[in-house]
Formats: sequence, structure tokens, C-alpha cells
Amino acid sequence: MEVAEAVPDPEFVEVFPFEEFNEMQEEVVGALVETDENVVASAPTASGKTALAELAICRTLQDGGTALFVAPMRALTNEKESEWERFEELGYSVYVVTGERDLNPRRAERADILVMTPEKADSATRKHDSRRYAFIREVDCCVIDEVHLLDSEKRGSVLEVGDDYRPVDLHSGVETYTHGDNSFADKYRRLYRALDLAEPHIRDEGQALVFVSSRQDSVQAAKKARDEVAERDVPMGARGDYDFHNAADDLQNDTLRKSVLDGVAFHHAGLSKGDKDKVEEWFKQGKIQLLFSTSTLAWGVNLPARCVVLRDTKLHDPLEGEVDMSPLDILQMLGRAGRPEYDDVGYGWVISDRAEADKYRRLLREGKEIESRLAEDLDAHLNAEIAMGTIRDLGDVMDWLETTFYFVRARSNPEAYDLDDFRDDLRGRVRTALDRLDSRGFVDIDEADLSISATPLGRLASKFYLRLDTAEEFRDLAEREQIETADVLRTVADAAEFDSVSARQSEREAVSSVLTGQDAGDLDPGARKILAILRSTMTGSTPAELRSDAWVITQNGLRLLAALRAFFERFAGPRPANLARRVEARVEHGVSSDAVGLTAIAGVGSGRASKLAKEGIASPADVREAGKDGLVKAGLSAGVADAVLESARELPRVEVEWGRFPDSISRGENDMREVTVRNESAGAGEQAGIRVTVNGVEMTATTTYLDGEATVPVGVFGGTDDEMEYVVEVSFPELPLLPATDSRTVRVE
Repeated sequence: MEVAEAVPDPEFVEVFPFEEFNEMQEEVVGALVETDENVVASAPTASGKTALAELAICRTLQDGGTALFVAPMRALTNEKESEWERFEELGYSVYVVTGERDLNPRRAERADILVMTPEKADSATRKHDSRRYAFIREVDCCVIDEVHLLDSEKRGSVLEVGDDYRPVDLHSGVETYTHGDNSFADKYRRLYRALDLAEPHIRDEGQALVFVSSRQDSVQAAKKARDEVAERDVPMGARGDYDFHNAADDLQNDTLRKSVLDGVAFHHAGLSKGDKDKVEEWFKQGKIQLLFSTSTLAWGVNLPARCVVLRDTKLHDPLEGEVDMSPLDILQMLGRAGRPEYDDVGYGWVISDRAEADKYRRLLREGKEIESRLAEDLDAHLNAEIAMGTIRDLGDVMDWLETTFYFVRARSNPEAYDLDDFRDDLRGRVRTALDRLDSRGFVDIDEADLSISATPLGRLASKFYLRLDTAEEFRDLAEREQIETADVLRTVADAAEFDSVSARQSEREAVSSVLTGQDAGDLDPGARKILAILRSTMTGSTPAELRSDAWVITQNGLRLLAALRAFFERFAGPRPANLARRVEARVEHGVSSDAVGLTAIAGVGSGRASKLAKEGIASPADVREAGKDGLVKAGLSAGVADAVLESARELPRVEVEWGRFPDSISRGENDMREVTVRNESAGAGEQAGIRVTVNGVEMTATTTYLDGEATVPVGVFGGTDDEMEYVVEVSFPELPLLPATDSRTVRVE
């Protein structure tokens, strides 16, 4: 079937880089274009499923709707934004929804195609009633790429082999190597084994794709392989191609520039877009015969090779430590073997330690049934549905459950889910989960009518996508009388989200160095590592040994700190919330505690904050006082100085007016006076906590929207002390500003 016959409007022909749909695609086209039914397309890697997704998106756009594309990995969401410039050229906007901090709600609301990861889509739907995430309610078509992620151990998903329609037959197998005591040497043993498997195909004018576990490994393996193929005198490379030589000079990566001329390259998500595009194009053209890559290539790019070798079956995850590569990833990578236009057979190999070889042979022989993982985290999902209002009573629970893949699989295979009497056992399992949520304070169950409602704890846990154990720890910390920076950092470092993090032996000395003199409590080595990374990131001094995992851990830490701030606002008040906000800003920007308020100024990040602080400009008040000339003298350009000054003037500027507050009072006498707190800024008001203490003891605390002024009653009394120091403190829970304070001393006579 020609593309022009299938698309809902002729303009969409330009979206597809081919003129005809293949046999598999033809089977699905009618259902996508002519019906409103849900469609599941199950077919092997590289058989053309993405084009079906694009056809569904075309139909949605033609109807004036919004399409959501759920991509399996964060790196691939960015790839789609680039790849779908084809839609942009037709006048449709594509927007990748990334982290909370980077979200632009206006762009998301106006987008015709939204691209998200499963976790981000789940998180967004939990916040659908907020103004920031209202765009998720407008989705008309949802396309889930690689839906077999349903059985991935961590992602909530699994794996289908789908041999029925492969453009090229696949010959797959497992090759073993002898495992040694040195993991570094083992990598090279596996590399030489991979080259042994690839060499015959390269000599026969084929190409080989070798998957490794990390970006760094892809670079190092390519460098070593380049020397080895030269040693083996394998005929490859295109050094005599003058045009190719000139094109290679344009590569940004120095190592890549040197290796491509010898027919060897690497590909990973950290390369610039231009470099990745060139590598992909040259591999398709046959100029690159041996390509090393991370798993991102298997998921995101249709780049088959005659021979595919999986060199590494384990990888280092910053949050999990050393883990086995998922069966899903392994089969996805091996599915890249065989070029439809050139090969009758593709060859896929897994290189494994002898002890695990049978496990991988069984995987290749039998594949893996797709099973649900919902039961493993049923409490959290039930809590989320209750918090969103989907579930309001026990009847709703069963109605919701019947819409899930868990229900479908459990009904068809109850023994696999330990259900003897399917419906009764399932109902009992759900009731037990609800009782747990009730007893832990996440939901309230009314036994009279079996209605179910979310508590503040349950709503916050769902909104911030927290493990339930973490939510409990955050609430417990919020209920303490005294909360310090160390408490905030320790609680985040010990969160359940980090419970699989491990500290490698090579990292432990660096961890101890960072935590010297710090109270790390009885944290285990993994949590100590998290704490060390958070603390060193706050000062911009992360040790080299910890940097490889620092970015991922810091991003997760920032998400947890933002959640903890919300817990403090709800359960503790503005003052602790402001503390959490300042810790969050220090972790994000790496600035000192006295200069953290500068990061509240738009356009001032870690670099400018540090530059200003060195010149004695450490707060928005200092910025206002310095003026444009002072900021320019501190190293800012005139244009930046203007913008920074304008933003600083928009921030709260607190003045305390004590009025007729007395200088003295007779012992035993009591008096009631009023203190006025004003916000003198040029900007809008802010939520503020006003706290009054006398000799360090809190007298009154109130939360108000400080736009203009607020009046606070203060009792003056002649106590047993000779002097009474009254302090008014104003904290802003959503801004990383140091609390503003002013004081008066009253003599007791």
C-alpha cells in the first residue's frame, strides 16, 4: 500500500521517508485510520512499528487533536524531538516534557505532539488538576512505544520476541569467556571475543555493531579495537576517500574524528547531535564497519548490522549499583542483527561468563512471557488512584483493577500470581493493601459505607511520586521540634529511592573525606555516598571519584528536596520549608550558605553568584545597594547588570515597623502592642511565614500572603529576666532567601 493512499491528508506524505508500507504495516493501517479502536502492534525490532505510531499521530493532528508519545528512555525523548522536525516543517509543534524544573507549561499546552517517558507521564497524570500540568488533560491519542516494558523489573513492564515477522532471519547464540579477578582485564577479554565474532563478517564486507554498558566503555572499546583490527590486518576504513576525510574533520569529538577514518566508531547519548547524525549516516553507507554503542542505539535508531554482539551483560547504575542488563534490552539489541536490504541472515551474540551462559541461552531460546509488575507496588498505585479521586470506595477499586494488565494476566494465569480463587483472592489482596494504607495514614476508610479518601500524606506522596516509606520519613522529620540542615540532608540521603545505591571500594575514601566532621549518623555505605555527593555538590567540590554518579544522584536529590519542602509547608510551616528551599538551591547551584539568596534572582546561577559573592555582594539587598555600576565593577556586563538589578528589585524587601513598641516595662506588667511587617518590593507578593520570639522562645507564628503589609500582635511582659529581646523573623518558603530579621530589646525594671 502506498503511503499516499493511507495518510488522512496529503500533507502528511512528507512525514514518511518511504513511499510504501510493508506487509506488516498494511495489516494495521486500516485499524489506525478507519476506526477508533485501540491498537496493539506486536512485531520484531526494525520491522516498522514507529511508522505506525507516526500514522496514528497524523490522524490525530488531522482531527485537530493532541498526541502523546511515550518513549521508553529519557535519551530517546530528545531524539524524537529532533527526528520529528518533519512535523515542525508542516506547522505542528513537538515538545519534550522533561524534569519539573525545566517544564514550560505554556509550550506544553500549545504543543501538538508531547513526548514523555513512562515515569513522567505517570507523574503528570497525578498532577492533572494543577495549572502546571493541565495540558495532560487535553491528550487525544496516546502512543506507547515498546509497550512490553510492562514487565521490566523496574519500569513496570516485559518483553516479547515476536519471531513471526522478521524481515531477516536471526541466528543467535551465547559465547563464553573465562572470568578473571580483574574486572578491567575482563572487559578486554570480552572485547577480543567480540572482535573474533565480528571479524569474519567485516572481512566479508558486512558490518558489526557491538553493544557495551556505558558511554566511556564505548569510547575505550573503539580505541582499543582500532589498534587490534590494524594488528589483525582486517581490511577496513576509508582513508583514501578525500570527501569522507574532509567530512570527518568537522566532527566535534577528537577521538571519534581519529577513529572513523579507520572504519571504527562509537555512538552514545553524550555525543553532539551533529556527531551522532554523521556516525549513523556513515554506518548506513558502509563507511563505518565496526560500531560500538550503548543500548540507546538499540531503542532509538533503526541501524541494523549483519552481526550484533552484546559485549557486556552487566552495567553500573548510579542508583542500583552493578545490575544485570534487562532481558528486554538484550533482545532489543540482538534484534538489530540483519540488514533487510542486504542480508538473508543476521547474527546476534551474547558474550557471557560461563556460569551464566545457560541463563542467556534459555532467554534466546524461549524468550520471556510478558507479566504484570503491578502487584509488587500495589500500595503505591492504589494510593495514587485514591489521591486523584479515581477510587472513592471499594467498588471503585475493583472497577479500576479490571482495567489493568495485572487483572488480565492474573485472570488468564492465576497460579503465576498465587491466586487460587481468582476473584476472592484478588479482592482480599486489594483489601489488605487498603488496610495497610489506612493504618499508615495514607488513606481514610469509612467502615460504615466503605468510602475511601486520601489524607494529606497520601496526596503528597502521590503528587511527588514518592515511595511510601520515604513519604513517612519526610512526615516524621516535619513533625520534629527542631530541624537543621544536617537533618534535611541525612533524611534525603537515606530515602528509599536511593536504597539500591552502593559505594564502590574506590569511592569510600572520598566519601569519608567529605564527611569528616559531619554527622552521618548510622547511615549505610550507600546512603553515606549519597550524603557525601549532596554535601560536596553544595560547595561545588565533588571529589573526582564520585563525579561519575553525581549528576544522576543530584537530580534525584533535588526532586526529593522539592518534595520535602512541600511536606514541611504542610506539616511544619514556612520556616522549615524555607530551610529546605535553601538546601535545595545550594545543591543545585553549589553556592555558600550566605550567598544562596542570590540564586533567587533570575539569571543568577552558580557562576554569577560566586562572582558576586567574592566581591562582597551576597544577597539581593546587596545587589540593590550596589546598583548597576557596582554590578559592572563586580564583573557583570552592562546588559546583564540591568537584568539582574531589575529581578532583584522584584524580590521581597522586608521592613519591620515597631510603632509604639516600649523600651522598658515594669516587672510583672503585661502590654499588647502591634508590629507591622511590610514588603517594599516592586514585584508581586509572596507567601511568607512571620515568627515572633522573645529571648529565643516562640511567641507567635503566622502564615500570610505578604503583598503590602501585615500586622502582628505582640505581647510585651515584664518577666524574670532583666531584658527581653523580641525578634521578628520573616521566611519565604518558596524562595531561597535567608530569613529577614529585626529585633527590639525591652528593659524590665
